[in-house]
Amino acid sequence: MRDLFERIYDTKGPIGNWANQAEGYFTFPKLEGPISNHMIFKGKKVITWSINDYLGLSNHPEVRKADTEATKEYGCAYPMGARLMSGHTTQHEILESELAKFVGKSSAYVLNYGYQGIMSTIDTLLTKDDVVVYDVDSHACIIDGVRLHHGKRFTYKHNDIESLEKNLKRAEKLIKQTGGGILVISEGVFGMRGEQGKLKEIVALKKDYKFRLLVDDAHGFGTLGKTGAGTGEEQCVQKDIDVYFATFAKSMASIGAFLVAEKGVIDYLKYNLRSQMFAKSLPMVFVKGAMKRLEILKTQPQLKIKLWDNVNTLQKGLLDRDFDLGTTTSCVTPVYLNGTIPEAMALVRDIRENFGIFCSIVVYPVIPKGMILLRLIPTATHTYEDINVTLHAFSQIRGRLRAGAYK
Repeated sequence: MRDLFERIYDTKGPIGNWANQAEGYFTFPKLEGPISNHMIFKGKKVITWSINDYLGLSNHPEVRKADTEATKEYGCAYPMGARLMSGHTTQHEILESELAKFVGKSSAYVLNYGYQGIMSTIDTLLTKDDVVVYDVDSHACIIDGVRLHHGKRFTYKHNDIESLEKNLKRAEKLIKQTGGGILVISEGVFGMRGEQGKLKEIVALKKDYKFRLLVDDAHGFGTLGKTGAGTGEEQCVQKDIDVYFATFAKSMASIGAFLVAEKGVIDYLKYNLRSQMFAKSLPMVFVKGAMKRLEILKTQPQLKIKLWDNVNTLQKGLLDRDFDLGTTTSCVTPVYLNGTIPEAMALVRDIRENFGIFCSIVVYPVIPKGMILLRLIPTATHTYEDINVTLHAFSQIRGRLRAGAYK
């Protein structure tokens, strides 16, 4: 028998083991100043490519005004309590109605937080008799939600429809014994690779298999589709998504999330989502703020146009310089390089200190050993100058990496 904390003292985990060298710089870095394309890191101005403020709403003057007025009127506490008991308001209902209409569904439910919201949704939709089939590259919040499931769960290869169909056949055999149903889960946009989920192909399988589809569209909402309603709109299958989830933490530059589905499903979730039944309602300042953000999303399409102009310019510039962007089909711009973790740390220090570029670095165990992923998030606030400076910097650091300068 050993003390529970022995393991914790022995190892901090695959990322935590680098804490002494990484913390404060590579992990838990402090970006200061207003959220924008330029921020302050370690006392120096840097071009910021690691903030998911896609439409630049975090410091939009109308948004700041709405947030300030809501704070003055309501403070940060109102309403107090869970919505089921004492935290429900007319403003929550109005926001839900507007979100449902915008996304093209009959009903919506606003959540207090995205991560726990999607976890709780998966938990609530499933019983021990049901089978869940989900993309192996799903975000941690989906994986944690599936871990709560007491029945069978299968992963299918990333965006591999043949693999999905194989697992749907396995699931069908099981539910003939249990009497349960099947839930398929995909992301609208996979936040690390930038690929859109193959929603159109998944929906096509409904002709041959009986299942319901849950889509987590955190990175697609606000950025994809003619109106910005997300990946389902982009792929013309929004009506075929049974439960649609999106967060306010990306394009909406805030806190909170929402679900949309047919009214009967939302009514069930309202009374059974443990993360909402036993936790505080989304405070009014965020509800009112979300209303203003949604209004801007609907009435100022130039923000999304500018975002995609920057995305296309950046990605074309990188591709023209023979950088590997994988198979991204979204704003998320992953740049793949070959190198070790120490080389990755030296490379990132160089690009931050000597070129004034701040982007996220991803290494093993998130991606395979021997690879470095530099993840760029273009926004509507970036300029052509930002892009040109970044393209030059990336060409320089790749040359140094290949020459062994970071070993």
